[in-house]
Amino acid sequence: MDNAYFVHSSAIVDEGASIGKGSRIWHWAHVCSGAVIGEQCSLGQNVFVGNKVIIGSNVKIQNNVSVYDNVTLEDDVFCGPSMVFTNVYNPRSAISRKDEYRSTVVRQGATLGANCTIVCGVTIGRYAFIAAGAVINKDVLPYALMVGVPARQIGWMSEYGEQISLPLEGNGQFTCPHTGARYRLSGALLERIEP
Repeated sequence: MDNAYFVHSSAIVDEGASIGKGSRIWHWAHVCSGAVIGEQCSLGQNVFVGNKVIIGSNVKIQNNVSVYDNVTLEDDVFCGPSMVFTNVYNPRSAISRKDEYRSTVVRQGATLGANCTIVCGVTIGRYAFIAAGAVINKDVLPYALMVGVPARQIGWMSEYGEQISLPLEGNGQFTCPHTGARYRLSGALLERIEP
């Protein structure tokens, strides 16, 4: 075993899995042989990572999450406890649909709250925030704050993780009080303005 990352004695990491420096794999987790995991990641208790999974760096996956085949998590994604990914849109026990997996992409910095469900085949935009218990069944815009079943957008979130106050400042912008980062609403999209 490579000492560049930590694997708890109860965890299983199949031969062939790629795990980046500084990552930590905790109690009863299972990482399949084809998985690719970046640096400085944390996989909590009872996490499963499938063969056709790509996980970027600094990703936090909390307890009881299964990341199934055809899911990609970019850098800095947070997966809350017991949230759910799917990879077959119309599963039936008696019908094999492994050749029908739909790909799901979670872009950099997005947060997936506890017990939310991500229906396969969607893309979740950069720094989007999915509230606890929400069900995502369509693409999500960058910085969008999504709640409910099915999820609907109720606002915007900063990269720091604070809800952006509306209406915006007189110039149509919002300045994060924590970081000084500025954001502008441009049509139906929120964008960060480099300071």
